[in-house]
Amino acid sequence: MRIIKLDAIDSTNTYLKKLSVAGHAEDGLALVAKLQTQGRGQMGTIWEAQEAKNLTFSVFKDVSFLEVSQHFYISMAVSLAVFEALNSLGLKDVKVKWPNDILSDNKKIAGILIENVIKMNVISGSVIGIGLNVNQTDFSALPSASSLLLLSGQVHNLDEVLDVILKQIEIHFNYLKQEAFSFLKASYESQLFRKDKPSTFTNAEGSLFSGYIVGISNHGQLLIKVEDEIIKRFDFKEVALLY
Repeated sequence: MRIIKLDAIDSTNTYLKKLSVAGHAEDGLALVAKLQTQGRGQMGTIWEAQEAKNLTFSVFKDVSFLEVSQHFYISMAVSLAVFEALNSLGLKDVKVKWPNDILSDNKKIAGILIENVIKMNVISGSVIGIGLNVNQTDFSALPSASSLLLLSGQVHNLDEVLDVILKQIEIHFNYLKQEAFSFLKASYESQLFRKDKPSTFTNAEGSLFSGYIVGISNHGQLLIKVEDEIIKRFDFKEVALLY
């Protein structure tokens, strides 16, 4: 696996997407930056991280063996890879908040942004952006965030943490190649934050409702059991978990 390290860049995902479109990104290529000036999260949000204290990187994976309809399995594989990596580092109570935020002790420590390159209705490649709070301690502007240092009490070597995550990504993409979809889905659902617990949500219109997360569909929709034991499906932009 080839790793490119940069001091600063606007967005590792944006740069790696350009490389992939130009045909210069081989499977497993990782791009790591000490500082992202325009780091991006889900739905156009900004990912902010202090320079040289956290991991901000992107990985290109060849997923041409997947159908477009199977795209959410990429998200499952990456979420589980980060989950397993953090577990191996001794972090406690690690969970996946649908679709692919990673929490520990109910605090967000990692975000994942997946951008697929689709050609002729085939996913030719996937650019996987990961932001992980490692040694940062100031989250005054982000009260729901935390870091490995705050949660474990230990300073972590960024390269060592990166290596653990990249190895887990390779392991979980091998599951994809082996078509272990049922295993990935069951593993992902077993680690879902607030699964089978009474929770409050807001829908696309801003209305509040209560329900229980019971799992996800094969296409990645969140399954929520509401009143009268009815199970409703929600896409990412249609619902937000308020805890």
